[in-house]
Amino acid sequence: MSLVTIPPGVLIVALSCALLTPARNASAQAPSALAQQPAVKAALDSARAREADTIADQIRFCEVPAPPFKEAARGQVLHAEFVRLGLRGVRTDTAGNVLGERPGASPRPHLVIAAHLDTVFPEGTDVKVAREGTRLRAPGISDNCRGLAVLVGIVRALNEGRVQTAGSITFVANVGEEGLGDLRGVKALFAQPATPIDRFVSIDGSGLHITHVAVGSHRYRVTFKGPGGHSYGAFGLANPIGALGRAVARLSEIQVPGRPKTTFTIGRIGGGTSVNAIPYEAWMEVDMRSSGAAALAALDAKFHAAVDEAVAGENRRWARPGMIVATKELVGDRPAGATPE
Repeated sequence: MSLVTIPPGVLIVALSCALLTPARNASAQAPSALAQQPAVKAALDSARAREADTIADQIRFCEVPAPPFKEAARGQVLHAEFVRLGLRGVRTDTAGNVLGERPGASPRPHLVIAAHLDTVFPEGTDVKVAREGTRLRAPGISDNCRGLAVLVGIVRALNEGRVQTAGSITFVANVGEEGLGDLRGVKALFAQPATPIDRFVSIDGSGLHITHVAVGSHRYRVTFKGPGGHSYGAFGLANPIGALGRAVARLSEIQVPGRPKTTFTIGRIGGGTSVNAIPYEAWMEVDMRSSGAAALAALDAKFHAAVDEAVAGENRRWARPGMIVATKELVGDRPAGATPE
């Protein structure tokens, strides 16, 4: 389940997941009824009253760079904030996730509320926040500095409302959401058998939207290799970039279903050493997505076939069987799925 909203909305979802009293099934409670309970009402009032602080946190977090695979500096800021808010067992795990616990009356149900630390923008990007009236502008200001600010805002509101949950809550500022991160932070959380996760909410971006469908993705880095040589003296050798071009052409012709929504793109390409050389190597990175597991698998098969056909076509063109070879490395694998609406 992924949730994108303002702190009061997230609080209702969080409390529905964590339960207010051991004997009460939160799933049977309407959100409106839950919101009227005195402790919850106090927490919601606090969230509304402290929105200026949440925005200040959003700016503060955003001005600490957190490019893919280099989230540590921003993670340190969240670590300090978790400690300041009184979370228990605040720590940074081996993946780089920052975690803190808010115990309930009992350990289960165990709810994890997460927001990712990293932004899609590369190292060296200017992350200074500019304010234009009521609008904030900066790389990552919404995705996911808003999510991190809301994560902290939830802890603050629960504390100020003196909310006691039946189950425990782990707050996580996770790594590895953007780029080739491949959800390594969240995957690490679920790989810990000692702390089973009963319910999970991810906060991402701004606006108001609740998503219960997980879009799956496969990401590949394809490397085409050949002997290479001088453009004049070695003319007639099969060309890795020629194979790459054939693959791009074939991939661009693939037809995908509209339902479930299924997409693909060739996001990056590279290779070669000089304008007057037949390259020995070329590469491309391909992203494929679908909310349906079967549709994603079908697209994956078409991708493999397109690359294999491109290599064979380049070798045939120059009558050089086996000269060009392609390595297809899976660099991202996110499963598709859904929870009941």
